[in-house]
Amino acid sequence: MPHLPKEEIEKVRQVKSKGNEAAFLRKKHVVGVGIGVKIKDGKPTGKPALITYVTSKKPLSTLEADDVIPETVDGVETDVIEIGMPTIQPVLKEKEFLRTLPSNELTSRMRPVKGGWSVGHYDITAGTIGAVVFNKDEHVPTTYYVLSNNHVLANSNAASIGDPILQPGPVDGGEAPDDQIAKLSRFVPIDFTPDKPLEEHNNLVDAAIAEGSLQELDREVYWNGYVKGWKRKDDLEVGTIVKKTGRTTGYTTAEVTSVDATIDVNFGGNRVARFHDQILTTHFSEGGDSGSLVTNADNEAVGLLFAGSPEITILNHIENVRDLLRIDFV
Repeated sequence: MPHLPKEEIEKVRQVKSKGNEAAFLRKKHVVGVGIGVKIKDGKPTGKPALITYVTSKKPLSTLEADDVIPETVDGVETDVIEIGMPTIQPVLKEKEFLRTLPSNELTSRMRPVKGGWSVGHYDITAGTIGAVVFNKDEHVPTTYYVLSNNHVLANSNAASIGDPILQPGPVDGGEAPDDQIAKLSRFVPIDFTPDKPLEEHNNLVDAAIAEGSLQELDREVYWNGYVKGWKRKDDLEVGTIVKKTGRTTGYTTAEVTSVDATIDVNFGGNRVARFHDQILTTHFSEGGDSGSLVTNADNEAVGLLFAGSPEITILNHIENVRDLLRIDFV
């Protein structure tokens, strides 16, 4: 896919922020809006577009006039992409739906453990260790943390600070106290307020950290190497190739297809949360990959994987994760 330079992204962002995003999100079947490249006849045109993501495409003849996405808005082209309903990506409880690597190594117990391995709060199934991080304000690191998602380490807000974190995660055989690798330290609460309109949810990240010991944690990400800094969100271009190592699908690559995306994500239990300022990529994850750190070709951190569908994967911008959790990588 052709890269969209910053100036093209900014042009669409201005149109998006003029109330057009809010208007599109009120339309039937719409679950997200982002900035990407217009696709025509299955091929990228190279033209910037305001992308609308829908659970399913419907013939125009079956839609009410108010639910139709116009072909252009304020001089910017639009596009409609079917993605289904995005969901978080921990391991499913139903064993028959699990898919793991043939050798199953990333679901095993590992000490010291690297990014990419199975991990989880004692009361969930399992997700992925993204990386080992430090406190942002420490010039000389003295405390070491496992980085992953809120729904992996903090059980979607239900956990308490100090709760044991297991490696491997419970569904992969992890048990307390023998397999405890860390204790929950900080998490960014996710807004699920049931009586609050979805459009007022202002989530930026699904992220948490858990403190572990230097002897049991390795800063390397399996197959991906050491993290070499992070990418500011204003410098991320549509078309960037990214990579990750996750508990279920291992090492995989994808392409950034949308930035500055607002997207609704299903957390189960009749809970849907709206996330703003997200990155969407081509599909490269499955259940159990939640928490994977996503980097670019230069091993700069780009995003934290937390959700997806059979068509796309969704990442929190690493800049937001870094700021809200007050962490750093190097």
